[in-house]
Amino acid sequence: MSAIGFIGLGNMGLPMAKNLLAAGHQVTVFDLNAAAMAEAEQAGARVAESAQALVKGEALVITMLPGDPQVLNLYLSGDQGLLAHADKNTLFVDCSTISAEAAKQVSTTAKSMGVKMIDAPVSGGVAGAAAGTLTFMVGGDDDAFAVASPYLEAMGANIFHAGQAVGAGQIAKACNNMLLAALMIGTSEALQLGADNGLDVGVLTDIIKQSSGDNWVLHKYHPWPEQMPQAPASNNYNPGFMVKLMSKDLGLAMSAALKSNTPTPLGAMARNIYRQHELSGWSERDFSSILTTLKAKQQ
Repeated sequence: MSAIGFIGLGNMGLPMAKNLLAAGHQVTVFDLNAAAMAEAEQAGARVAESAQALVKGEALVITMLPGDPQVLNLYLSGDQGLLAHADKNTLFVDCSTISAEAAKQVSTTAKSMGVKMIDAPVSGGVAGAAAGTLTFMVGGDDDAFAVASPYLEAMGANIFHAGQAVGAGQIAKACNNMLLAALMIGTSEALQLGADNGLDVGVLTDIIKQSSGDNWVLHKYHPWPEQMPQAPASNNYNPGFMVKLMSKDLGLAMSAALKSNTPTPLGAMARNIYRQHELSGWSERDFSSILTTLKAKQQ
């Protein structure tokens, strides 16, 4: 049994913490949401009075937060920041999806204080978090990756070392989600085009699966209702992975592209499409709901 601190018990963080408990680890948690902490405590976790109290004496602390502002505030708020309260042997593993620049900023400050931090964003959504099948993309040196890996394996099925530099995990996540957005939009367009021209969507799906258009969306996350019972599309597009999070991740991808001067025309288009979808009232529905924007207009 190993002692772990876990901060951030949202839709992803809570099931991740539960999987660590199920693997036999001793987990101390903190979140601003009292109900989430109570649920974690019922599952066997210890509850800390504050984030600062949690890090004292913990060799490994995992954080899972919504974005850059929350991560920077948690780690770097002067005397109230986590780094100011950490032991020198503490390894911080940030599983939030944030910008590579924010991850590097925290890591650089941590290093100056004699503390280690790595980034390890995840792919797999709420279902993957609950099932313990997440994919982790880790940025950090070999030693830190070796220390973190056994704990990540309790929460995920695929653990990748994306690079030696902190922030490499965030770049890998941005690349993946940019491609996923384009795949979801393109697949939805193809299915809608077929339906509008009289094809059965189930038959068309089978045809594409055996043809050159085959892709992950059709096998794991079908956007058309009633084609895949477990998919959000068959459950009123309840997330899943919310539109606002896909929009955020596409923004991170575009920022990375601007920094490296990389042309990403499809990524930019996908970002605009999802941003409009978000602003149209679909912010907290699943990102596969993009199909609803593609219905043929009446002539």
